[in-house]
Amino acid sequence: MELTNQEQELLNGEKGQATQKAMQILVALGKIYGADKMIRVSSVQVAAVSYKTLGDAGIEYLEEMVKGGAKVQVKTFLNPAGLDRDQWKQMKFPEKFAKRSFEALDCYQKMGIAMTCTCTPYLIGIQPKVGEHIAWAESSAVSFANSVLGARTNREGGPSALAAAICGVTPNYGLHLDENRASEVTVKVETEVKTSAGFGALGAFVGNQAKHRHPSFIGIKNAKQDQLKGLGAAMAAWGSVALYYVKGITPEYIVSDSAEQITVEKNELEEMKEKMGVKEKPELVTIGCPHASFEEIEEVANLVKGKKLGCKLWVCTAKKTKEKAKQAGFVSIIEEAGGKVVADTCMVVCPLEEMGYKITGCNSGKAAKYLASACKQKVVYGNIEDLVFK
Repeated sequence: MELTNQEQELLNGEKGQATQKAMQILVALGKIYGADKMIRVSSVQVAAVSYKTLGDAGIEYLEEMVKGGAKVQVKTFLNPAGLDRDQWKQMKFPEKFAKRSFEALDCYQKMGIAMTCTCTPYLIGIQPKVGEHIAWAESSAVSFANSVLGARTNREGGPSALAAAICGVTPNYGLHLDENRASEVTVKVETEVKTSAGFGALGAFVGNQAKHRHPSFIGIKNAKQDQLKGLGAAMAAWGSVALYYVKGITPEYIVSDSAEQITVEKNELEEMKEKMGVKEKPELVTIGCPHASFEEIEEVANLVKGKKLGCKLWVCTAKKTKEKAKQAGFVSIIEEAGGKVVADTCMVVCPLEEMGYKITGCNSGKAAKYLASACKQKVVYGNIEDLVFK
């Protein structure tokens, strides 16, 4: 792999121990995947923020990087943390979990990383353009960036994303190369999909079928941005989909001549929904995986206005989006109904099982997957209106 003089200096340790370690990670990745060179990135999203995913070893690694003088060289921001930084006591998060979470956040901040704590950076003004090279880590953000925005990123791991931020480059392989971005499976959707839960079920079904391949969709009409983010998030969780196309909607639509053809009908989506949850009353309903947009918070507020919820409700979002919703009066409406608008975190990186929750409802295909596997929850899957008044 060919390195520039500046990159070679980083690898030689001329810019410090932490930067050398970061470049070693990137060079190793480049060799594994056959990259010919490094490419500059305009932004980086770092995952592995929650103590639930980092663990003690992860925090020790971050502390070592800070001691080694690590500083990010490009615009860098964080995935959701493990707790709401303002409401964690009120929400009864475990003390140790909170302490360790704040230690991790402190390390990231010392490296110059923005404390965004969101999986939807594109909803708070971070929107790379078509063809722009980035290094993002969270699976749904990677899918949205590649598919809906037309940017170029692989799904980075926590260490590789942090390394890219410190060095300002990433290896030139995978989805950074146009020849690797063709769809290998075409999905003909022969039923109308209208709701977030419907798009989540479609994503779960196709993710199971596509695995790591890039799907292209025919038959999806007038999908909103929130529905596309939910579709991509579910495919990333139920498969390993990092790029998809929707004919007539996404900015690109590149399909291989040898692409496999599959069809999705109404009965298959209904069967998928049945597999994604149980028919019980949820103790907690969680909305916002990926993080809720302003429009989704407005939808929830309109739904619960003047009513009392039958269970606890979290609407998870970015802090910047929450502030906007607060100014519009939506946060107070949700709180008056008995719910919470929760910033900086999401249900799948929270210690729900330690907090006493066992049955959690959601309208997200991604959340349905990870609530069961990572949080030991019984999942109740469905549309918002069916969940909050169940």
